Amino acid sequence: MANATIEYDENVLDIDKLNEFVKNAGFKSLGEFKEIKIEEKSKKEKIKFIVFTILAVVLMYISMGHMVNLPVIPFLDPHANSTNYMIALLVLTISFVVYGFDILKNGYKNLIHRTPNMDTLVGIGVVASIAYSLYNMYQVFIGNHHQVMDLYFESASIVIYFIKLGRYIDGISKDKTKEAIQKLVKITPNTAVVKIDGVEKTVTLDEINKGDIVISRAGEKIAVDGEIVQGMAHFDESFITGESKPVGKQKGEKVIAGSMNYDGYIEYKAERIGKDSTVSEIVRLVVEASNTKAPIAKVADKVSGYFVPTVIVIAIITFIAYLLIGQSFGVAISTFVTILVVACPCSLGLATPLAIVISEGVCATNRNTYKEK
Repeated sequence: MANATIEYDENVLDIDKLNEFVKNAGFKSLGEFKEIKIEEKSKKEKIKFIVFTILAVVLMYISMGHMVNLPVIPFLDPHANSTNYMIALLVLTISFVVYGFDILKNGYKNLIHRTPNMDTLVGIGVVASIAYSLYNMYQVFIGNHHQVMDLYFESASIVIYFIKLGRYIDGISKDKTKEAIQKLVKITPNTAVVKIDGVEKTVTLDEINKGDIVISRAGEKIAVDGEIVQGMAHFDESFITGESKPVGKQKGEKVIAGSMNYDGYIEYKAERIGKDSTVSEIVRLVVEASNTKAPIAKVADKVSGYFVPTVIVIAIITFIAYLLIGQSFGVAISTFVTILVVACPCSLGLATPLAIVISEGVCATNRNTYKEK
């Protein structure tokens, strides 16, 4: 699930038309942004990634271990037990296809809508590799045993794995942002005391309306943005201003949701509540910033936009050319697959998020060093 910022003229478009455009683009609209919801960090993706990392190692060992003189498992010897060898590779590859089905789906969806991207190239390369490998499996079954060495199941699987690796690294950066947002959201209290006709009543933040008189005592946090109508106190607003020294405020001055009342009793009128509060606005800006691609990521997308169609055209032309000059179908399809797989811009999907995460870490380290000085 992701967010999109859309600016439009209400006189020309409405929400229904926008949702229709989103659907036509191949996506599902979840509706208008109503409130900020932070999902709890799940370990499911991490566990899944670890499992497939192990499977990737196993797959590479089975398919290429004999090429680097590693001990060969007799049961999976490509020469002595070619059927077992091929079936093992096929089963492992199917698991990777399921793991990376979202990549394949997005790739072909973008191809249909004439906006091919890296996923499109990956999808075509993976499907072509698997199709050619299945063809060679058939050749082995009918007696052409030498073609057991012409299987590319591991290529398709490892391509998917590396794309997933890049997205997992990118997810680490987003998880850090989510954790920061969660801490920010927890700044405000869950309940507050409002004064209705001289009677104090404890309510949730959702029950506070604009104009309500809210009470804050020493040691309590301000529930919503408002204006003091009675009393005075000192407040810790460091989470907004960065100023560690408490700020004294009295009648007529503004208070900010999440600030701590140190030493006084005040009554304040609620002015900005819910998503209009200062804290909610900060969270919204952080969410928008985290969903905005870095310039280097935009460059990668731009390069992929030209690179992908060019590679597909070159692969098709090469395939046709090989057939025209008299090469066999097997050689032609092998060359076609090779161009797609070798040209697959996995480096863009892996290096870009990795560079972003590392640069964020370096910046954070330098910032802390500067603060200590």
